[in-house]
Amino acid sequence: MIDAVAERAFAPAAEAVAAGRIPGAVLGLVSADGRRATRLAGMAALLPEPEPLTEHHWFDLASVSKVIATTTMILTLAEEGRIGLDRPLTDAIPDLRQYEVATAPERNLTFRDCLAHRTFLPAVEPIYTYGDDPDRLRAFVLQRAWRHGPAVYSDINFILLGIAVERITGAPLSEWRLGPGLSFGPPPGPAVATEACSWRGRVMKGEVHDENAWALGGAPGHAGLFGTVAGVLDFAAGLLDGGGTTPFRLEAIRTPVYGHRTCGWERRFESWPGGDACSDETIGHTGFTGTGLWVDFGRGLAWTLLTNRVHPSRHRETGILELRRATGDAVIAAWDEARARP
Repeated sequence: MIDAVAERAFAPAAEAVAAGRIPGAVLGLVSADGRRATRLAGMAALLPEPEPLTEHHWFDLASVSKVIATTTMILTLAEEGRIGLDRPLTDAIPDLRQYEVATAPERNLTFRDCLAHRTFLPAVEPIYTYGDDPDRLRAFVLQRAWRHGPAVYSDINFILLGIAVERITGAPLSEWRLGPGLSFGPPPGPAVATEACSWRGRVMKGEVHDENAWALGGAPGHAGLFGTVAGVLDFAAGLLDGGGTTPFRLEAIRTPVYGHRTCGWERRFESWPGGDACSDETIGHTGFTGTGLWVDFGRGLAWTLLTNRVHPSRHRETGILELRRATGDAVIAAWDEARARP
């Protein structure tokens, strides 16, 4: 059954590839009982040499790194009693804004605040323009007086969480064991190309696309993870069947904290990238390079859509939001129809 579901649900992505809006795409589905299927089309690279896409290619997961890697790390450390989610980041990073200990508002931010993007920090900052020494840039992040604004989805939140993990464990995030098919770069296999980067002067392939992640050494808290479709599905399967998580972590990623945000993830909301048809018990996350993962606990089904929509340039309209929504709705429609058959 799941093969037929994947075939129908892949139609929007196949059409986007055929129309030239994106170079390549792979859709993967996994059910709570372990059944899975994948469909793919298009190219892993157009430049500098054409390369067909396969199931074995590694995608730059971009911000999907936040939920697969950093959120898992923080919740594991909390479960082990090494941090408290509602304790300030300064428990792990005592030198955060160390020159204004009594007044700096960054020192009051908690782990849960950052996980749920419930902070005043800006969405993004071109940290890479301040230098290329990862240690110096980490010091810059910790000592900067960040401009205040309304609570928004912010990479800075997860850069801080990544630094906290490094301080607590005494090791870079790249040493965390995430399972087969998941790795901070460079990946141990063929990689999907992302952007022809004007700053770095080459097509990014097997190197992290995100400029700040690259400047911070390739494995910060907000991006940098690479994955195959099988690796992403393995992670999703562990959430669905409980084998890859614990009740504590599962509750944290499913329980709303701030608006539609949980610890790390988004819950279904109006017009979100997962489409309108999924249940209210669905969580998901997307990545700038064209990746995404959604888990519908109500149906016992998860799907990942992995594309290289920024190849060869981010500066063009690919219709990625519409594609994600159409794919999610197609997944659920095909799944529900197949389940309804006698």
